[in-house]
This record gives sequence, C-alpha cells and structure tokens, in this order.
Amino acid sequence: MAKKELFKENGEGEEVCKADFPPNFVFGVATAAYQIEGACNEGSRGASIWDSFSHTEGKIIDGSSGDVAVDHYHRYKEDVNLIHKFGFDAYRFSISWSRIFPDGVGTKVNEEGIAFYNNLINALIEKGIQPFITLYHWDLPLHLQESIGGWLDKQIV
Repeated sequence: MAKKELFKENGEGEEVCKADFPPNFVFGVATAAYQIEGACNEGSRGASIWDSFSHTEGKIIDGSSGDVAVDHYHRYKEDVNLIHKFGFDAYRFSISWSRIFPDGVGTKVNEEGIAFYNNLINALIEKGIQPFITLYHWDLPLHLQESIGGWLDKQIV
C-alpha cells in the first residue's frame, strides 16, 4: 500500500480528515482532574498540592485556581454529550488522588469520589466513548507532601 499524504493542499491551506488515518486510529480528547473538575471542597475531596500552590499569593499571576475550574464535577454529563456530539471515540482523564483518598494514604476510601468517577465512566460508555484513565497527573494529596515530603520520600511508593 502506498503511503498516503497526510496533508492535502486545498487552495486555502492544509487540510486533514479522519479518513486519512487508519481505521483503528482512536480520536479522543483529554483533561486533567485539577484543571477541569472544580468542586475542590465538595464530595469529601482532600486538598492537593495544587490547591495549596494556587492559593499562595504571588504564585499565579491572576490569582486563579482550580477551585471551580470548568465545573466538570457537576457538568460531566454535558461534557460527555459534547465529546459525543463532536465525534470523538475516547476521553482520557485523570483521577484525582485526593478525591479517592482524601488523606492520600488510603486509610479511608471516599465513596463520593468513587461514585463521581463511576458515573463519569458509565456516561462515557453509554455514549460509546472509550474511557482512558491516568492515575496520577501531578495533583498529589497535600497531606503526603506535608507529612513525608511527597515524591522525595520512598514511603510514597
């Protein structure tokens, strides 16, 4: 089979379309928990290092934080509908460690956090969207940073 040109001239620039990719190519979108979920003080979520960092004066130029973000925690059904509407096959998202284990060490599993991610996964599957999960996306529970020094201590593993 001859190699297909990925980009085609159309007189106005370069264009690429889904048909230019192999049939098993997965088109998807991706997010990170802290950057999209919001609800930082809801659902029994514990604090993460990003909560602390973004609330430290002078660290973020405009003072913004992920406290509300785009409110994916409350609007995930709308977000899943948009992913479906735009024809994506997959959604890669991260699970907030602090939402599952508020203290970071797992002494208590947060059932509200588990329910949120189960509901999100079920909504994706219902729309034929394949979930891809990132277990850690730089939002370490603050308790682990403060109590053992975070990733600098072997105990974290």
